[in-house]
Order: sequence, then structure tokens, then C-alpha cells
Amino acid sequence: MEERNNNKFDINKNKYFIVARKFFHNIFTTDYTVYIFYAVIVGIVVGLATVLFHHSIEFFNEIFFEQTASGLFFLGAAAVITLPAIGMLIQSIMIKAAPETSKKRGVAEVIKTVASTGTRIPFRTTLFHFFAPVISIGSGNTVGPEGPAAQLGGGVANKLAHILKLSESRKKVFTAAGSGAAIAAIFNTPLGGIFFALEVVMLNAFSSSTFPALILSSVTASAVSRAFLGNKSVFIFSSPFVGEYYNLYVYAILGVAAGFISLLFIRYSNKLDHFFQKRILNRFPQWIVMTLVGLIVGICGYYYKEIFGVGYTGINAILANTISWKVVAILFLLKFILVPLILNSGGFGGIFAPSLFIGACLGFLFGFGLNTIFGFNFDITAFVLVGMGAVLGGINSIPISAILIIFEMTKDYSFILPLMLAVVTSTMVVQISLKRSIHEQHLEKQGYRLASKEDSFALKSITVKEVMKKDIVLIPESVPLVDVVATLVESTHNTFFTINEERKLTGTISESELRPIITDFHNLREVLVARDVASKGITYVFESDSIDYVMKLFETKDADEFPVFSSENKDKVLGTIRRQDAIAVYNKESLRSDIAGSFSHELMNIKKTKQTRIFEGYSVIERKTPVLFIDKSILELKIKTDYGVQVLMIKKDNTPFSDKDDNFEYIVPDSNYIIHEDDHLVLFGSDEKINELNKMD
Repeated sequence: MEERNNNKFDINKNKYFIVARKFFHNIFTTDYTVYIFYAVIVGIVVGLATVLFHHSIEFFNEIFFEQTASGLFFLGAAAVITLPAIGMLIQSIMIKAAPETSKKRGVAEVIKTVASTGTRIPFRTTLFHFFAPVISIGSGNTVGPEGPAAQLGGGVANKLAHILKLSESRKKVFTAAGSGAAIAAIFNTPLGGIFFALEVVMLNAFSSSTFPALILSSVTASAVSRAFLGNKSVFIFSSPFVGEYYNLYVYAILGVAAGFISLLFIRYSNKLDHFFQKRILNRFPQWIVMTLVGLIVGICGYYYKEIFGVGYTGINAILANTISWKVVAILFLLKFILVPLILNSGGFGGIFAPSLFIGACLGFLFGFGLNTIFGFNFDITAFVLVGMGAVLGGINSIPISAILIIFEMTKDYSFILPLMLAVVTSTMVVQISLKRSIHEQHLEKQGYRLASKEDSFALKSITVKEVMKKDIVLIPESVPLVDVVATLVESTHNTFFTINEERKLTGTISESELRPIITDFHNLREVLVARDVASKGITYVFESDSIDYVMKLFETKDADEFPVFSSENKDKVLGTIRRQDAIAVYNKESLRSDIAGSFSHELMNIKKTKQTRIFEGYSVIERKTPVLFIDKSILELKIKTDYGVQVLMIKKDNTPFSDKDDNFEYIVPDSNYIIHEDDHLVLFGSDEKINELNKMD
């Protein structure tokens, strides 16, 4: 009876949702207008979530530093030492209770969602990473709220995109937009939020179609934030005097210093992470390690209270010049050491605010040193502000976002030129050394390769055997040069392969080897043979290798064509694989994914076993999973090769308001996707092949 009532509730809920959606589509007649409307909705929801996140930090801060501290009255002033330790202990319990969810932390998770296909952020993950950093920061741990806020915004927007049943491409856009909107709301920097989404979440993959969503969601979220949290700058200072323009070089030097500090911070954090993973956490319980780290933070905060929490109070003290340079130096070292210690031991939080704090300390010490040692009379406030932006940009590899965030947070234009110079210099120093951002590093540690934008999961399911050409040109080593050139002129290939008397490949001849020789062809034609001009290196590609692997080879090798060998007999040459053929396959698979995303709404209307004609002789069909396909991966089944059809999408059950699968959702699977019994396959192919597949049970 209860199950029947639940089913009835789900049916009514879906019916009302469909009616509401049709209502909005009738009001906003154009697709672009609906797109704009959804962007504003995302901004409002993310803005409200970020305001709640901000107030929650203040609430827990009050619980820890007023309620809990007063309850530890018998410890006296030293009670403050225990507060970060209690916060770390609570976080360790949360990690123990949900180990897999706890690993999905930070902006890297949002990047994975945007970069992958058919991925969603479970709402329980968003909730977990809402409370964990709130407890961490609220208990005084010296980390920032911005990274968790970006994950919160991306998670909320991703969930909202699934509720609204948006296409895969728009889910990605709004997930990135939600992350940027959260940064806009938490920092009160709409422009900074826009470019954060572009630089960090979307990995600089700019598209004119994504820009409206980023702008509207960030501006809306920032407006919501200002309505609830006010429109005042968090930093208090008098407008700085940057000095004469011929002194701008000193800000470039500050940028270089900030770049090296950023690089040192990243390397220290990486070493510490390796140390904890290999030496500490596999020997001692994590709750002990995290509690000890919390006690270290508490002891440091007992003597230097500016180190507690986000650190904006400490930055304002530095801007006001109310603390000595010795204290600033100590705060610099403590922040530098403690932030990676907290995060790598298991604590939750971000590095944006710590970057600002470290940059403020660096700028103060740099300006103080110039004035004291070299006798300058610079306004130290300018160096503090510029240092904040330079370290923020350097550590996070976000030059444009860093400039805009500092500019919008301070609401002062007077130091924009030194700021731009220092931020660009700092970021350049880091990128010359690392060649990728700290977020991409985190993803690579998890086994994700995002360096190439042309990666496609589908390429892993296509073998070289399906793409290779069998008309390879093999030339005996002893063939005279004149015959080699004649072969080049007559052949459609621009790469040949030399063989010895045993018909084994010994070298490669391409146009690049022959071109210098042709200029002196008259003198060399009777002297040289194929062996003399061939390159000795052979790149081995086997028929069972994937096109994804071959694409990576073409990225690293200066070649247009590789020989293909038999997987069973490694001396037997079967043909060649050309660069242009591999690229053509990639373009085709990319087009398939784009078609799947753009037609997702139409595909939702396809009924079981009903074919939809795409063009003459080719159709799209949705059908239940054949018994033969159950519990096998797409790569294992070789559906395209053996059955002549392509899997466009997988129709799964998914309730929009929970993480259980009840209502319909369409995803574009990768080659490793395991097909389940309750999946519905959306297939594309010729009518003949589809009819053959329909005969399967």
C-alpha cells in the first residue's frame, strides 16, 4: 500500500514538473530566452546557498569561540587551543562515516564534472562539503571558504540543471556558471566570478554560447549576496599612492618574488601530501593526526590570534600598519606552513583566502624592506594590495580572475597597473615551472588527463584495426634513391618504410628526409640507396591499440603515419594508420557527442522500439538492453564494430530530488560504461542494422 502511494506521488510530482516546464517554455518563446531565464535562476539559488554558507560559518564560529570556549572555562585562556583540534576531530569523524564522499573535495570535482560527459554531482556530496568546511573554518582552522563555496555553487547548479532536465552541454555550462557565481557571491566580485569559471573550471575553454550564462549567474548571485550581506568592502584602507610610473619596476620585482613564493607553496604542499599519504596516514589513525594538527593550529593562534579562521581581520591589521614587521613575518611563516598541514592531513577548506593573507604579508615585508634598507618612501599599503593579488594569481594560476577579484574587493582603481604587472609576472613564473595549475595537478594525481582538450572517451573503444589502411608502401633497403623519389611522386602516401631481406621493418622515409636531398639530387642519385636516407626509429602500433593511444603518439611524435603490426605476430606488418584518419575519427566521435547533447530533448520523446528517422536510411531508436549486453562494457561489446550501430545515450532512471534512480535521465557514456539490465539504449545506425538488432531478445 505504501509503495503504491509512493508511486502515485512520483507520478503526480513528474506531471506537475512537466506542466511547469511547459508553462515556462510557453512564456519564454525562444530557446535563448529560456537559457537566460535558467541562468538567472541558477544565480539566485547559488547566491542564496552561498549566503547560507557564509552565515553558517559565522554560526559555528560563535558556537566554538563563545559557547564551547566558555564551557572550557577551567582551562582559562588556553581553552582557545583546543577549539581547532575539536573541529579537526569532528571532520575526521565525518571522513570515517563517508570516506568516498569526503575524497570528492574542492574545485577539482567541479572541473571533472564539466570536463567529463554524463557526470553529475550527487547532492549528498554537495551537502557533505557544505558542512565539513563550515566546521573547519568555524573552529578556527586557518583556511578559506572560497574553494568550498565554488564546489557548493557547482554542486547546487549541477543538481538544478538535472532537475530542469537540461541537455548535457547545458548541464556543463551551468555547473561552471554555478561555481563562478559562488565565487562572485562569497567575494562580492561578479567579474571575478565570471573569469574564475572560465580560467579554472572550464580550463580557459571560452565559448560565446557560455558567456551569457556565466555573466548572468555571477551578477545575479552577487546581487543576492549584496542584498543579504551588504555592499561594503571587507578590506579597510586609505587609497594608496603607487608612486611615479618610472618606479613600476619594483612591482614587477614583487611579482617575481610572489611567483617564487607561490611556487614554493605549491611544492611544499605536494611534498607534504606525499609525506602524509605514504608515511603518516597509513601508520596512524587519521583522527589522531588531524587532532594533533588542530592542536598545533590552536597553539599558534593562542599567541597570534590573527592566524585563526579566514584571516581578513589579520589582513586589515596589516593594511592599517598596526602590527610590527616581526609579527607580520611570523604570521607569514605560520600561514605558509599551517594551511597545507591542515588540508593534507584531511581538513576541509580553500586556499584563496590564505593566498591573500600570504600575499598581504609578503607585500608588507617587501615594501617595509625597500623603505628601511634602501631609503625609499613608498606607500606600503600599495604593496600589500598588489602582493595579495600576485600570490592569489600565482598559487591558483588565475591571472585575470586575481586582478578582477582584488579590484572588485577593494573598489579602488588607483593601483590597477602595478597589480596587473605583478599578477602577470607571478603567474608567468609559476607556469614556466609547472606548466599547469594546482587544480590540474590534483586531477592528474587522481588519474585524470586534462592537458589535451581533444581527449575523447569514445576513442578508447575504437581500435586501430577499424581505421588503418592496408596499402602500406614497403621499400627494400637496397633500392636506389632515384626509385625512392619516383615512388614518392607516384604514391598517395608521404611516408614509406624500409625492409631488410627478411622483410622486417628497419626504418622510415618521409618527405622531410627526402626534401634536403632533392636539392642535390643530380650528384646523389647514383650514390645513395633507401637505407642511407631512412630514419632508423620505428614506432610500433598494433591493430588492437585504441585510437586514443594513437592520438597521444601523434602528439609526441613528429610523424604523419605509423606502421600497424599484428597483435599475434609482432613482425607482421598489416598496414598503416595516418594522422588525418585518426583526426577524422576524433571529429566524427566529437560530432556524435554534440549531436547527442543537442538532441537530448528530442530523444526523450522516443518511445520504446519506435524509430525516429534522422535522414534517409538512418534512424535513432530507443530499446531495452538485450540480454547479451547486460553487465558488459561498451568497449567489451564492440557495439559499433560487431553490430554496426552507435550508442548515442543511455536512458537511466533518476529522481530529480534525490540520488536514487526513479525518473528519466539521459547520459552520454564512455567506453568503460557497464550496461545494466534496466538501462535503455538510444542507438543510431542504418535501418538495416537497427532492424537486425531489434530481432535480439
